[in-house]
Amino acid sequence: MLRAVPGSGGPLTAEFEIGYVGADGAEPRAILINSTEVRFELGKPVRVFSSRKRQRHFPGLWWSSTTGGHVGYESWLERDHLMLLDFDPAVVGIASQPFWLFWDENGRRRSHAPDYFARLVGGRAMVVDCRPAERIKPRDAVAFDAMRRACELVGWDYRLVGVPDPVLSTNVRWLAGYRHPRYRVPGIVAALREVFVNTAPLMAGAEEAGDPIVVLPVLFHLLWCGDLTAGLGTVLHDATPVTTVGAR
Repeated sequence: MLRAVPGSGGPLTAEFEIGYVGADGAEPRAILINSTEVRFELGKPVRVFSSRKRQRHFPGLWWSSTTGGHVGYESWLERDHLMLLDFDPAVVGIASQPFWLFWDENGRRRSHAPDYFARLVGGRAMVVDCRPAERIKPRDAVAFDAMRRACELVGWDYRLVGVPDPVLSTNVRWLAGYRHPRYRVPGIVAALREVFVNTAPLMAGAEEAGDPIVVLPVLFHLLWCGDLTAGLGTVLHDATPVTTVGAR
C-alpha cells in the first residue's frame, strides 16, 4: 500500500498500479513505485485511436524530430501540445498513451491513460494530460487528480494543459514545417549563424546570407532546432529580430 502525498486532497492511502506495453509487445503490470525506471518513451501506446464518420475529434500521427518517428494524437488540441513538446529543447523522448494508471475509488477500480509521457534532459519524467478547463467533467477531474498525486508520489512532473497560446502555436506550427533534418544545409547553416551573431531582422539577415528562396527554409529549421532564436510571443514577420544562440 502506497501513501498519497499529505494534503493532496485524496484518501489517506492510495494504491497505484501501472500497466504498459513495452517495445517488445509485452504488457507488464506493476506497482507504480516499482516502475519509475521504465522507459515509457520507448514503449507502445496502451490505447488505439479510433476513427469513424462524424466523430468530433481528429486523430492522427505527428512525425517527431525528437524521436525520429511518429507519435499519435487524438485531437487537434493534443496535436498542438505534442508539437510544443517536440519543439521544447528540454524534451528528449515522447510517447502517447504511455501507460494505464490503476487505483481504487470508493471500492471500485478506476483507470486512466494520460495523453503523453515526456523524458526530459537529465532523465526527469513529465506526464501530460490535455483538456480545456471548461470540458473537465467531475469524473475526469478525479482521474486527473489521481494522476497528479501519483506523479507527486514518484517525483514526476505533471501538467494538465488546455488551449495553448494561439500566437505561440501559430509560430511553432509554421516552424514545424521545417523540422526535418533535410533542411539543415551545412553551408547555409554556417552563413546564417554568422549573419545573426549580431541581432538582425529576419528577412534582412536571410538576404545577407544568400537567395532568400534557398535560405529561408534553413533559417526556419534553425529556429525550430534552437540554433537561432526569436521572440515567438508575436507573429513572425520580416522584421522579427533573430539572434544566433550563444552569440556574444
